[in-house]
Parts: sequence; C-alpha cells; structure tokens
Amino acid sequence: MGLERAARVLTRAGVLVIAAPLAAAAEEAPSSGAGSMLGPMHTHNAAGLAVLIGMTVFATILSLLHMRERGRWMRRERALQDALAALSGAHDRAEMLLHSERQVLITWAGRGEPAVEGDAGFAQDLRGGAADIRGAQNGARRLLAFQSWLAAQDAQLLESAVASLRERGTGFRMNLRSLAGRYIEAQGGAVGGRALLRLRETTEERRELIELRGTLEEAKRGFAALAGLLDAIPQPVWHRAPDGRLAFANTAYAAAVEAPNREAVVESGLELLDRAAREQIARRQACSAARPQPLRLSAVVAGARRTLDVCESETETGRVGIAVDVSELESVRADLQRQMDANVRTLDQLPTAVAMFDARQRLIFHNAAYQRLWDLDPAFLDSKPLDGEILDRLRADRKLPEQADFRSWKAEVLAAYRAVEATDTPWYLPDGRTLRVLADPNPQGGLTYLYQDVSESMKLASRYDALMKEQAETLEALKEPVAVFAADGRLTVANRAFAATWRIDPATLAGKPYVDAVIAACRTLTPDQGAWAGIRQAITGLSDSRSGHACRLDMNDGTVLDCSAQPLPLGATLLTFIDVTASANVERALTEKNDALERASQLRDTFVHHVSYELRSPLTNIIGFTQLLGDETVGALNERQREYSEHIMRSSAALLVIINDILDLASIDAGSLELQRETIDVRATVEAAVRGIEDRLAESHIGLDLDVPDGVGSVFADGKRVRQILFNLLSNAVGFSESGQHVRVEARRQGGALTLSVIDQGRGIPAEVIDRVFDRFESNTLGTKHRGVGLGLSIVRSFVELHGGRVEITSAPGRGTRVSCFFPAEPSPGNGQLPGAGPEAEPARPSTNRQTPDNRAAASLEAAE
Repeated sequence: MGLERAARVLTRAGVLVIAAPLAAAAEEAPSSGAGSMLGPMHTHNAAGLAVLIGMTVFATILSLLHMRERGRWMRRERALQDALAALSGAHDRAEMLLHSERQVLITWAGRGEPAVEGDAGFAQDLRGGAADIRGAQNGARRLLAFQSWLAAQDAQLLESAVASLRERGTGFRMNLRSLAGRYIEAQGGAVGGRALLRLRETTEERRELIELRGTLEEAKRGFAALAGLLDAIPQPVWHRAPDGRLAFANTAYAAAVEAPNREAVVESGLELLDRAAREQIARRQACSAARPQPLRLSAVVAGARRTLDVCESETETGRVGIAVDVSELESVRADLQRQMDANVRTLDQLPTAVAMFDARQRLIFHNAAYQRLWDLDPAFLDSKPLDGEILDRLRADRKLPEQADFRSWKAEVLAAYRAVEATDTPWYLPDGRTLRVLADPNPQGGLTYLYQDVSESMKLASRYDALMKEQAETLEALKEPVAVFAADGRLTVANRAFAATWRIDPATLAGKPYVDAVIAACRTLTPDQGAWAGIRQAITGLSDSRSGHACRLDMNDGTVLDCSAQPLPLGATLLTFIDVTASANVERALTEKNDALERASQLRDTFVHHVSYELRSPLTNIIGFTQLLGDETVGALNERQREYSEHIMRSSAALLVIINDILDLASIDAGSLELQRETIDVRATVEAAVRGIEDRLAESHIGLDLDVPDGVGSVFADGKRVRQILFNLLSNAVGFSESGQHVRVEARRQGGALTLSVIDQGRGIPAEVIDRVFDRFESNTLGTKHRGVGLGLSIVRSFVELHGGRVEITSAPGRGTRVSCFFPAEPSPGNGQLPGAGPEAEPARPSTNRQTPDNRAAASLEAAE
C-alpha cells in the first residue's frame, strides 16, 4: 500500500514537470509573430523534452523510494527469519524436552476439544493400542476414558481432579497406578488461560521412591500400631536413648508419673524411678551379661507407693524397660502365708492325725491330733525325727500292731515313699482301736500320713447291717407291693406282696433280674402299656436332676394301682404300688360330674358370646344410621325427630356399654383378656374418666371434687381399663346421689402403691347388701332412680384384680359410700390374667365407630372403653 501511494505521488509530480514547460511554450508562441511555422515544432519538442525530463525525474524518485523500501523490508525479513529460527529452536527444544520422557500433555482451551501431545507410544501403552494422538480427537477421548486404563479408585480421583481443574483452575499432583501395573504421575495446572494435564510414567528411581514412601508409611503405621499396643499395656513401658534420656513412654508411664500425656513425659524427662534405683539397674546390667532378670524396686506410682518388678535390656538404639506392678502379688503372697498359717491352725483343730515328712523322711509338720494319738514327747517331735525312728519308738511303747516280722512290716510301710499312688492300710492297735492309715506321696517328694480312727465307723457299719435286715423284714410284712432297683437297673429288694400282685416267681426275683425283665412280666397284667415307659425312664434315666414319677395302672381284673417311683441315694429307685380301686371309682364318678358341669359352663359362655355378638352387630348399625340421621346428611330433621334421634343414640350407647360389659366378663371368664400395660399419668387418666360423666353431673346438678395431688405421678397399668374402672364407679356414685350433693375422687400414694377412691354423699348401702354388690347382675336401687344390670362393680373388681390389686367398699345408710381401688407398685406376675385363667383366647371383638353428635353418649363410650 505504501508503494502505491508513492507511485501516485510521483506520477502527479512528473505531470507537473511536463506541464510547466508546455505552459511556458504556449505563452511564448503567440508573441512570436515571425516564426509562425516554427511554433508547432517548438511546442512539440518542448512537450517531448518535458515528458522526458518528467519520466527521468519519476524514475529517479521511484528508484530512490524502491531502494528505501527494499532496505526496510530486508531488515524486517531478517528479523522475522531470526524470530523464526528462535521459535524453531524453541520448538525443537520443547519437542526434545517433551519426548525426553514417556509423557503425554492434554490441554483444554475453554470449552473446546482437548489437544493431546507427547509420546504416542506411551499413549498407546496407556490406552492399549490407540491411534496417533496428535490431532486425533478420537484418541484423546480414548485417553481421557480413565476407567479403561486406570484402577477404579484412581480413575475416580483423577476425573474429580480434572473437573475441578477445568472449572476452578485448581492444580493437583497425584500418583496413579494403571491396570497394567505401571506407575503414572498426573499433574494438573492452569497455564496461559488453559487447563493442562500432564501424564508421565515415573522412572525407576521414582518408582523406588514411591516404594520407599510406601515402606515408610507402613513403618509409620506399624510404629503407630506398636505405640497403640504399648499404650494398651497397663504396665509402664519406656525407651531410653544411648545417652540415657527418655525417648518414648506409653500412656501407663504417663499416668504413673501423673503427666497429661506421653509427649509431656518425653519433653520434661519425668522419671518413674529415682536416681538410686536407676543406678542399681545400671550396675545390675553391667555385672550380668546374660538375659536381664527383673529387679524388685519400690516407687511412687500415681501418688501411691507400689512395688515394681523392673526389667531393662540393651538394644541397638538404647535401652527398653518395663515395670510390672507386683504389689498385689506381694499382698497375695502375704495372704498365702497367712492362709498357710491358718491351715496349720485348722489342721491342729482336726480330729484326724496328720504328719508330713520330707524327701529325707524327716518330720516337717504334725498337728495336735497326731501328738495326742501316739502320745509322743513334743520335744522329740520338734527335733524332726526320721519316720523309721518314730516307728521304732511306737513299737517300743507297744502302740503299733503286733507283727511277727517287724522289720519286713516296717520296710513295707516306708516303701510308700517310693510309691506313685496313695496307699490305704488298716492298723489294728493293741488297745482295740482301728486306724485307717492313708499314706499320700507329695509331688515334691516326701509323704503325708493321715491317721483316722474308724473304730466308731466299724461299729456303725455293724449297726447299719442289723438295721438293713430289720428293714428287709419290715418290707416283707407290708401288704403293698414294694421293689427297690439299684443304680444299674437291677432289682435288689422285692417283698412278697410284689411277687403276689404281679404273679412273679420269688425265685426269679431272688436272681436280681434287670428292670426290663420285671416290666415284661408285669405288662401281661395291664392293658395300658404306655405307663411302663415312664417307670423304666425313672429307674434307668441318666438325667442330671432325678425326680420322682407317678402314674396309675389299670389291671385286667379291674384293680387300679397308683404307682410311685422315687429316687433313693446312690442312684437307687424305690417302686411302690397302692391299691386305689375304691377311690378311683369315686374319683371317676366325680370327674364325670365335673365334666358335665364344665360343659354346662362352656355352653353358658358360648351362649353369652353368641348373644352378645349378635346383639352388638345390629346395634352398631343402629348407632351408625342414627349418627347419619343426627348429622342430617340425608335430609333435615325437625325438632322432634332430632330429639328422637338423640334418645336413640343415648339408648344405643347405654346398650352398647352393657354389651361391652358382658363381653368383658365373658373374656375374663375365658381367661383371654390381657392388659395392655403402659406408664400412664394418674391425673390425666382421672380427668379423662371425669369427662365421660360431665353431662350426667350437669343434668343431675351434682358437684364433682377432684383431690389428685400434683406429685401423684404415674402408674404402670392399662390406661383404658383404669378409665373404665373410674367411669363405672363415677356412674354408680352419680346414680345414687341426690341433686345438690357432691361426688369426690381421690388419688393417693402409699409406699409406691396407688389408691383411687370415689366417695359419694348418697343414701349409703346397708350391711346386708354390701356383700352382694360385686356379684354379677346384682342390682339394688335402694329407693333411687338409678337403674342398671348390675355389672359395673363386678367389672371394676375383675379389672382391679387383673392389675394385682383389690377393691374395698365402705358404706353405711345415710353416710354415703366410699369405693377404694388399690393398685400395687409393681405389676403382678401372670401377664395380666386372673389366677387360674387358661391360655385359650377369645376372638377379638370388632371395633365400633362411637363418634356421635350426642356428647354424653360419646364421652360415656370413650370412658367405658
């Protein structure tokens, strides 16, 4: 563009140069009159000359400008060539640096596609055969699929780091491991507004460094685990540097020196042992080249003087030591010594003579009974004589059994020192006594003698034999069959009545047959074979706790026997039979009568259940339709219809309460009603029951007083049944009260037990009626307008007894009535069932929607439930 402008300037200048002579010539031509012919020629020459001169000037100027611009462009070209050479060198150096290692560079510029550069072979190794990565977006995508060539956890970490780099420019550096087992270093950062990811395979030195780091981390973890293990040891443990300073101490050491932590112990150099103790340990180590032995020292541990077994040993890095608290061991040792002294005193109190000899056969201990038995001189016994010397002295005093060859007998006695098992030998002394001599070898050598005077035992054995014979004769005289079986199941004793009843040959019984043979002989006389299995089990059973067995046997001739198998000592069993034919006949008659009565009772209960349910089902429909009428959902009602609807609702509610009471009584009788115990607030429960009777109180103009202290607390009971109890009591109180009177509800705590009382000011109950008020269907109006079926108080007593409590009623004519319900502090056993109730369960009653527009009926139903 500069050259074009210069050419246009020069052109204008040449035209001006040519035009100037032409103009001059034109001005001169008219003034020359004589040379009119020569004028055109001069004009033409002048024009050519001017053109020539202009062209010369133009060429000169153009040449000058060309030379100037050429020099400038040559200088610029040389600068560009120098820059190109520098860039080429820089590119070559970058390529050299890039390819000096196995690495790949991935860059992102904004949201565009990534650019990948680097070692294509390394990329192929990572990706497993990918194409050339340079300029190939598909290869870049494959390389960025980290899950395909990295472990799952490393791939997830790298993806998260790359996302953070591209979004916020957060740099990172991490070491990864490929699926092929190679170590990859990933480094990310923001360079020149671009996100750069560098993937480089670490060198062998780097891999070794990583392995060393892993080894170091594992060593650190091992050291931490060792430190944790040492901290878990309750004994103080420490490590000293070669110069004697503390280098490590566990938590027990810190606690022993009352330091906040083990770091404070090392920093402050707190010592558990004083200087004298440490010097003593050092001298012990210097003198002993063998394995160091624990040194027992005294030290202050956590402010208390304790006895420690301290052991220090040399290591390559110093010395390690541990202190074991043996204060309790010393205390136990002292207790053991005291116990041994006590045992010695106890042995002195025993009537059995005891003498202990060591391995050299010298007397080392004897109790007072030994000295009394042989009447030996105490000074002689204290001199620790040999066993043979004592035998010689006793023989000289004629206190040993008479022996024809005393030397041989003495050798046999002393041979017990070399025996392995204890020997038990009777000695018959000249004075008529019999001694049981037990010689027990000691594990450390020596012998322990136990001399027991069994003279009385032998006399008792003789008396026992005589007694056994007497008992045998007694059994023979009994009319009831009796047999005794030993622990091995064989018959040892059987009287004549047993053989006669079961028609067994006495000779067979005398042969002590096994229980199976006896049972086989008896089974032929009884039609019921199943009872004998229980008898055999009672005789031969191997259970840990033996128990008796009783059964009844019916014989073919109509005789009924009650069989009883009772365990005896030493595994024996006593088998007895009693003829209960007469009583069995009476019992059978009574059982049949009782079965008839139970069937009648069951029939009554079934009738009550069916009738109650059959009444409740249509009653539920009546209540539902009456509610629909009362809500006027099917049409408006006039005043009289509304009044009739309310009467129907109240009557239906009262009838439903009666049916529910009957069902509750039937459930209680069947034993299927269980309490749903929970912790209930007493005040809230009383207030809930009172809400169900408020309308009746208002209609009857009767006041209500609540005496429930704030601290009455709660009780573990069935809240629904407690409300039903209070509702029934309040209903009775209102029914028997006159207008203007008051009904009072009290709640009291006595030793954890709860007492709920309802008191009215009515006419009271005569003494002859009080005993019957809790009976079912017992209704007494006592001259009032109160009417009922007589189930309320019966249900109250049943529910209170289900809770393990009781009901008391206090009344007198003209003084009102007080009914008190006592609930125990703890629930009674039996899971809320009355005593004697069986496990049979009554089917659950269908629930009824009792929401009615009549507040009194609804509240009554709620309290009743």
